[in-house]
Amino acid sequence: MIFRPFFEKNMKLIIVSGLSGSGKSIVLDTLEDSGYYCIDNLPITLLPGFVSQVIPADPMTYEKTAIGIDARNQSKGLLSFSDILSVIRAQGIDCEIIFLQAEESVLLKRYSETRRKHPLTNSNVALKEALAIEKDVLKAVLKYADIVLDTSRTAVQQLRELVKNQVEKDHEQHLSLQFQSFGFKYGVPLDVDFMFDVRCLPNPYWDTALRGFTGKDKPVIEFLNNSEDARLLFHDICVFLDKWVSRFDTDNRSYLTVGIGCTGGQHRSVYLVEMLVKYFKESDFNVIVRHRELH
Repeated sequence: MIFRPFFEKNMKLIIVSGLSGSGKSIVLDTLEDSGYYCIDNLPITLLPGFVSQVIPADPMTYEKTAIGIDARNQSKGLLSFSDILSVIRAQGIDCEIIFLQAEESVLLKRYSETRRKHPLTNSNVALKEALAIEKDVLKAVLKYADIVLDTSRTAVQQLRELVKNQVEKDHEQHLSLQFQSFGFKYGVPLDVDFMFDVRCLPNPYWDTALRGFTGKDKPVIEFLNNSEDARLLFHDICVFLDKWVSRFDTDNRSYLTVGIGCTGGQHRSVYLVEMLVKYFKESDFNVIVRHRELH
């Protein structure tokens, strides 16, 4: 069967998926606040019919639509996700997939604190086993995700801002380039495409006069500006990203995350992220900044 695009102007469809407890509801609420018509937990097998029949009947209402897909869908339906995605895009719809995940220990803690029931748990399936099953079932969606967000250490407001920055960007711009500082002592983020370890640089933490500041503060900035190693590392990272990020842009990639890590995520990584943001603000990329440990 040949599908022909029937939209005169580009329609925007965002599919929100991911692990239960990782923040899908928050993302859908944020998208709704941004003018999207949101549907939570639409059975995956109904998605082609929704695209080919419901949307054309009222294109004004569904010009911007977000649909939540989770593990409550039948796994057989999720296995055909790639075919369903091809059908959607054949209709001329701009489809983007946001996938949320978090560390298992964080998800277990969240469920323990809220006393919510995981959708896959029952008398025979414990929570930890349900999380493993869900992760396996959703692999088919994760494979095609445009944006992968690790919410292990992301506050609700941070997540809202990340989503708003992404969906409200100027569509004439190129890919969104996110720079994220983090501390290795708190765990490596799951959602970075490139990661740079800057623990080799002089650490302002060991200067008691600088310990209470962050990499956004003038005393730390001056301290690291005087480090030749910091200048060289910044230069080398810029050269690498200048060369390779543009390759992702020409490959129609919509989102790229660069992680900069130091020990505690307060000084060196924050300083370098601020420097990189300033440098790449002059480019055509939509630049987003996130300091994971400063919140």
